[in-house]
Amino acid sequence: MPETRPPSLIKTALLTSCALIAFAANSVLCRLALEQPIIDAASFTVIRLLSGCLSLALIVLLGAKRDRRNRRQPLLAGGSWRASSMLFLYAVTFSFAYISLDTGTGALVLFGAVQVSMILISLSTGNRLHYSEWLGVLIAFAGFVHLMLPSASRPSPIGFLLMVLAGTAWGVYTLVGRGSTRPLADTAANFIRTLPFVAILALVAVIQLQLSLKGVLLAAVSGALASAIGYIIWYSALAGLSATQAAVVQLLVPVIAALGGVIFAGEQISLRLVFSAMMILGGILIVVLGRYYLVRRTTSRT
Repeated sequence: MPETRPPSLIKTALLTSCALIAFAANSVLCRLALEQPIIDAASFTVIRLLSGCLSLALIVLLGAKRDRRNRRQPLLAGGSWRASSMLFLYAVTFSFAYISLDTGTGALVLFGAVQVSMILISLSTGNRLHYSEWLGVLIAFAGFVHLMLPSASRPSPIGFLLMVLAGTAWGVYTLVGRGSTRPLADTAANFIRTLPFVAILALVAVIQLQLSLKGVLLAAVSGALASAIGYIIWYSALAGLSATQAAVVQLLVPVIAALGGVIFAGEQISLRLVFSAMMILGGILIVVLGRYYLVRRTTSRT
């Protein structure tokens, strides 16, 4: 009904904004820990996923105590092994890729892979894009490249491959989440199902263990807050986003991270940042309007 559409759009916009802020925070936390480095990539991933598991299990158990109907539901009632394997693959390849990639190059490869994988998978399942959606994707991605390209360098082959795998895995994880009706239960189960993979990775981490208190804290915050809570919000937001919209809005993550640097680190606002942000936002708007036009035209024919 028409009167219910505005609240739905507002809710989707708010959830998406919160999720993107969490992604940006997660990106910053990962860079702080892995670029110096103050913790090795394997240990960072292990602590990140373990803290995410603990955080989500605690939230689910506390919620079950308040709601007697859900008290008997197991922690693995939602999610899927497919989503969990993609979550683990993203987390581990992302961490190891940043050992040999700088921030700009890593972001370009990661979000490029996310865009390509999500759009191709969406097209392969029969979803067609309106010409305006293609235009919006190109404009938004051009703005993203304009923002990140000056800080990019020639990537190492291994780092490039790992980041492509990370972006593709995250794209699949996102598309799986579009069918989620219980974001908390699904996200918790997905994290918990990564534990067998985490146990194997922990054995690898012992070989080249490099830990510091700051590194452990950054990994824990990344897992318990930016990842666990952020992914719940993202799964909630996906109910109101098409696959193309979900792909293109993530290009805002580096912009949000850059704005965070301006607000919290006293960095200067550059014309490049302003221009890139306008291109990305404009592209997203075109994608949203293109999807609305396509749905409206399809509905009018039926």
